Amino acid sequence: MAKVKYYYDADTLSYRKITVNKGDYYKKTVFGILAVFLTALIGFIVFSQFIMSPTERAQKRELENLKLHYELLSRRMQEGASILAELQERDNNIYRIYFEANPIPDEQRKAGFGGVNRYQYLDGFENSTMITKLTKDIDVLSKQLVVQSKSLDEIVALAKEKEKMLASIPAILPVELKDLTRMASGFSMRMHPILKIRKFHKGMDFTAAIGTPIYASGNGTVTRAERSATYGNVVYIDHGYGYKTIYAHMSRMKARKGSKVKRGDLIGYVGNTGRSVSSHLHYEVHKNGRAVNPINFYYGDLTPEEFAAMQKASEEEGQSYD
Repeated sequence: MAKVKYYYDADTLSYRKITVNKGDYYKKTVFGILAVFLTALIGFIVFSQFIMSPTERAQKRELENLKLHYELLSRRMQEGASILAELQERDNNIYRIYFEANPIPDEQRKAGFGGVNRYQYLDGFENSTMITKLTKDIDVLSKQLVVQSKSLDEIVALAKEKEKMLASIPAILPVELKDLTRMASGFSMRMHPILKIRKFHKGMDFTAAIGTPIYASGNGTVTRAERSATYGNVVYIDHGYGYKTIYAHMSRMKARKGSKVKRGDLIGYVGNTGRSVSSHLHYEVHKNGRAVNPINFYYGDLTPEEFAAMQKASEEEGQSYD
């Protein structure tokens, strides 16, 4: 039973019973409940800003962990990009120059990332800028690695071809140094022993005994092995890459037309056939259809001292033997 309350009325000098209007009572009750609810709601919102749930706490840790891994990945990518840049520098300025290949321009190495925004699908996320930059860096690095890989494949192919070319270029004496009596004539104007006129001598004459072995100075194919009125028994070798050699005045030819020879293979013997006045080998080197000085093609067979002595002898005035 509700407790009856009274109040003192000063006008009548008596106590009067307090009567409560039911409408006001309900209003006060509702407002009180609402006030308590709003206070609790505001308190929860404010409190939740500082106190996270276990799920939120786990998500925050995961996000921080992802950002840490992003930083580490970015650092490693920068290191990889730096190493790749050094390789590209060596590729352009050493490898490709050595093998006579054109450098790869930066525009080609980094092509294919302009125009349409290919990273639009990454927009709208909380860390879109970070994710887009990382994705773009990976794409650029991947593109450069593909270009560099193809370049190295090309360098390997060029190296194999270079090895083949180096084996083909005339690089040794056609007659062993120990078998030479002397070098009679070099690549210059000489008095012709038969015509008795000064005439340009397009090769080098090596005097040696009849029957002295003659060797191919580089890998190649024998294109001619025949007898000539001028050169006597003569062998022509096509070495490829624009190089050809001629071996004249042989006493006997061992090489045959169409045969493949390697540097150092026996192709014939020194003689005195054709237009010749003494046993010797007349040797010529041609590059792209023009006779060139054979003295420049003995680097694989002579010491610096031997080369200097032969060069000096080739420059001395004298007559050729053919």
